[in-house]
Amino acid sequence: MITNPTPQRSLRGHQAPRPSQRTAATSGYVARLATRLTERDRWLARMLYEHRVLTTHQIVEMAWPSVRAANMRLLKLYQWRLIDRFQPFVTYGTAPMHYVLDAAGAALLAREDGLDLRDLDYRHDRAIGIAYSLHLAHTVGTNGFFSALVARCRRPGASGRLVVWWSEARCAKHFGDIVRPDAYGLWHENGSAPTALEWFLEFDFGTERPDRLGRKLAAYAKLATTTGITTPVLVWVPTARREARVRRALATALADLDDPSLVPVATSSADFLSGQEDDPTAARWQPLDIRQHANRRLLLAELPYAWPYLPALGSPPSDPARASGTNPLGGLLPPSPLPPNPSDRRPSR
Repeated sequence: MITNPTPQRSLRGHQAPRPSQRTAATSGYVARLATRLTERDRWLARMLYEHRVLTTHQIVEMAWPSVRAANMRLLKLYQWRLIDRFQPFVTYGTAPMHYVLDAAGAALLAREDGLDLRDLDYRHDRAIGIAYSLHLAHTVGTNGFFSALVARCRRPGASGRLVVWWSEARCAKHFGDIVRPDAYGLWHENGSAPTALEWFLEFDFGTERPDRLGRKLAAYAKLATTTGITTPVLVWVPTARREARVRRALATALADLDDPSLVPVATSSADFLSGQEDDPTAARWQPLDIRQHANRRLLLAELPYAWPYLPALGSPPSDPARASGTNPLGGLLPPSPLPPNPSDRRPSR
């Protein structure tokens, strides 16, 4: 018989003290917090506002030199309520920590850009609510595609640069009345023959019927006709077997268009190259041409040569939305996909 049970309070682990949500959104608290943050911290807050959720692995490969260094800083940002975190349940193993923007982070971004907090359309319960969303895995997978591109830019001797990365929500604001891509990207290659490629991403997890995916091409053709801009569509699928099925459906849909050249399409699968699953720039992309079969897979930077009729994009210096200095849709401008240089980081306190 148990006569001296352990008190419930003794079973609790140590919980780092955090200010309340109301306190974290006050001007005084945000002013004090601003003195402790580095430029990299601010960049991370903007990335979480734009892309909703990032895992520890994605944050590390984009902006930190090691997991240990990232975890130490992320713990501080969590304690200050710049960011919040959760860990999804998985049947086997342990899921990585997932991070979202918290109340102090949203208030800081609003004040830095001279906006009211309500102008950001931010609510903490909605931000952390993605933990229970059926779209969590899809959002994390899409963000992982682009975080791998950012990591590729950080490698020594890298010749490419991810210039623009728009989230699904931002794409919906711009194009949602016609089509809703999972993301938009712009890549600039600085090699011997400089090229630039912009694209819409369709990130497929194998849960959508291939014919339904193919029907989206009509919407992309309508968008190209409406805007006068032809933008390639890159389709990322989980397996080579799935890719074959999707390509058949896309080819059928492309043949039904009045002008198939309005929707350049290329596909790739996550398991195509052993050891390079996380490198979207590798020679893994197969353009879809209903007139002839592609002989080989292409690098991301080589895709513009597969569609010679596309106008050259040149050498974009920065995000087009930032170049105008305005944001007609309200809210924050899209952040730079690349983190600030180490020399730009303020020392933390």
